[in-house]
Amino acid sequence: MLKRTAPRFLPYLLLALCGVSLTLAFAPFDVWLLTIPVLALAIRQMIKLKHRPFLAGWLFGMGWFGAGISWVHVSIADFGGLPLVASVALMALLCGYLALYPALALKLTATYFKPVLWPMALPFFWVIAEWLRSWMLSGFPWLSLGYSQVASPLAGFAPIIGETGITALLIICASLLALMNNTRSTTNAVLVTVCLFVSGYVLKQHDWVTPKASYSVGMAQGNIAQSLRWVPEQDAPTMQTYLNLTEGLWDNDLIVWPEAAVPKLEPLAQPYLAQVNQRAFEENTALITGIVNYNWETDEAWNNLIVLGKRTTDASSPDYQYFHANRFAKHHLLPVGEFVPFEDWLRPLAPLFDLPMSSFSKGDFQQPNLQANGIFLAPAICFEIAFPRQVMANVYNHTDMIITVSNDAWFGHSHGPAQHLQIAQMRALELGRPVIRATNNGITAYIDHRGTVTAQLPQFEAGSITAPVIATTGFTPYYHLQDLGVWFIVLALFASALIIRRKHY
Repeated sequence: MLKRTAPRFLPYLLLALCGVSLTLAFAPFDVWLLTIPVLALAIRQMIKLKHRPFLAGWLFGMGWFGAGISWVHVSIADFGGLPLVASVALMALLCGYLALYPALALKLTATYFKPVLWPMALPFFWVIAEWLRSWMLSGFPWLSLGYSQVASPLAGFAPIIGETGITALLIICASLLALMNNTRSTTNAVLVTVCLFVSGYVLKQHDWVTPKASYSVGMAQGNIAQSLRWVPEQDAPTMQTYLNLTEGLWDNDLIVWPEAAVPKLEPLAQPYLAQVNQRAFEENTALITGIVNYNWETDEAWNNLIVLGKRTTDASSPDYQYFHANRFAKHHLLPVGEFVPFEDWLRPLAPLFDLPMSSFSKGDFQQPNLQANGIFLAPAICFEIAFPRQVMANVYNHTDMIITVSNDAWFGHSHGPAQHLQIAQMRALELGRPVIRATNNGITAYIDHRGTVTAQLPQFEAGSITAPVIATTGFTPYYHLQDLGVWFIVLALFASALIIRRKHY
């Protein structure tokens, strides 16, 4: 009787499915317990496919990013002006590119180390791959594994080694579990995993920063359809919507509107801004709004946050005047959405490469905090919150909180906005500062310095919300160490792997 064998493609299919299932570990599903067993299963399959490690890693990455960032397709399909075949092809191209990074990590590990040394070697190559992904082609560090652990005990490591450090810990645990084949290896894998989770839980109970003051902060969510955002006839209705939503918020210490809430260019919106500026001053508060500024003389545009009303609590007159210094210009611009690489070639090809407001100039990497009614805020506009070094560069001794504004209407009813919020939670954990997040259509939320969402507005509804925000002082170890902590861990393990390989393999 012939022995039946599984089709050759099944191991490759399993790898892709492992990648797809990782999506459930991230927001909005938050099944963080899945991360390690799914990674362990994937790594076990990769070891079996030792002759094709790059392909194995790439297929895993295709599943991981294909499902995890499927929300990108919403913006391409709905606003890109491309036929379905072309939009799917672009999405596949992006996922194929991102999948190169785990493929690279697996290829290097499999080439130079036997599987028994993977728990020591793979974390090093994985962190290198993630570092490359964070800056190559302007960087796309979305869906890094550590973000899946915001609600898990491992989150206790975030104020020490950051999200990338948690990613390394996940790879260590998963690699150990993937190699379980006898009592000793099983005991070691379980012991290391349990110790890390218990240590993370203990660390999570510790406050690295000190509460300083409590402020009442109001936020407005306009829920303006993306198709109407830059239609000139809709400028007045949009601006009136935000005024109406703010009527019940004027008694707050601070009011925040989202990214580009004012749809007119700042030089053209002066009468409206003067009105809001005066009202905020009379109500003894400050209002921060997103707006696009344009300099006619230099033909430059900036995605800005500006402060209206009172800069300090004892201000004797409104502080705003056009191009005043109490503003923030977005530094990390979104490719295609805010600048078009090779634009002379790409812009004529399709509407996707010629979207409104897709030619911005960069602000400085490091800028002064916004000062609003005596509160100091470190800003991050939209995509910038995904870059910890960018956010960290703008947190100072006097910084009370982090403010991030966004317009996630591009991504419709997808899981993109929930992942975006989860990233903001990780920044709060890493830096020990509360984060206030104002968005056009959700998720508008308040995050405390421990990364917990304390209040939020429903998505896809116009509304306003008020909640207390406790400002903090002091710094986490991660603020001082930055990525030195994770590099110490992975380099120490890598050096151990090299020594063992030299002696025994």
